[in-house]
Amino acid sequence: MLEIVIEARKASIAPGMDVKRILPFRLRRMVGPFIFMDHAGPIQETPTNGSKLDVLPHPHIGLSTVSYLFGGQVTHRDSLGVEQIIRPGEVNWMTAGKGIAHSERFEDPESLAGGQMEMIQTWVALPEKDEEAAPSFMNYKPEQLPIYTEKGVWMRLIAGNAYGLNNDVKTLSPLFYLHAIIQQGTDFGLPKEHSERAVYVAKGSIEVNGKFYHEGQMLVFSEGVDPTLHAKEKSTLMLMGGEPLGERFIWWNFVSSRKERIEQAKEDWKQGRIILPPNDNKEFIPLPEDKSRPTAAPPAPEVLS
Repeated sequence: MLEIVIEARKASIAPGMDVKRILPFRLRRMVGPFIFMDHAGPIQETPTNGSKLDVLPHPHIGLSTVSYLFGGQVTHRDSLGVEQIIRPGEVNWMTAGKGIAHSERFEDPESLAGGQMEMIQTWVALPEKDEEAAPSFMNYKPEQLPIYTEKGVWMRLIAGNAYGLNNDVKTLSPLFYLHAIIQQGTDFGLPKEHSERAVYVAKGSIEVNGKFYHEGQMLVFSEGVDPTLHAKEKSTLMLMGGEPLGERFIWWNFVSSRKERIEQAKEDWKQGRIILPPNDNKEFIPLPEDKSRPTAAPPAPEVLS
């Protein structure tokens, strides 16, 4: 059964950078451990000043950020002193744990030309036992990420396990995450190893049970069903899911199983206790003035018939 279809909404993450936001959604906060998903680009107009697109240093707790590019390049800098350029087909996996700050800067004008720049960023919530772990960062090259192919199907395993594939990307809970390109007219199914599964249509369109779904939509499926997805045209998809972790609260860039921990993180950022990247510490994003409380991200959604 198709539980819900999520339409991407427009969100701004920097003065010159609008994105499609998929998760969290009010009727479906999480899919497995995935609690956040943004699709940035393709950027059609090259800005005269690339720095307008930059995401300044900002904090995280209780999650891992997973950055994956279709095109262009981004420079990542963080509190650990890491400076890493991420290119298409690579995976940047940053685990915030008890607290980290990082920036994402678009410093290569050529990578912004002609609508090349396009990326997906997801956040993976951490198991309770790992929420206060020391922060860490890893970059994985394309040759470390196995490819699955059959007639009309190409998939790269970004993380986890699916379709008999696994890799060395370090994850802390059961999940799967794949980049798939499906040729027009091809039928395919979702992996069966995980209880929560979703497909995001990044480009193109697919058909499920006689209904059509297009770019910017995420389809979330019930446990135990084996849907057949049909590519109406050549389509780029992100397949994702895993096992639920339980209730999580989310506010701004903070995720935790405890409301009070998010309140502490707010104060830590205000007071400078989460340090800035040593090689990008001249500016930062201040704590938002929004007085709202952390919102719960429940493990089970309301099911739409």
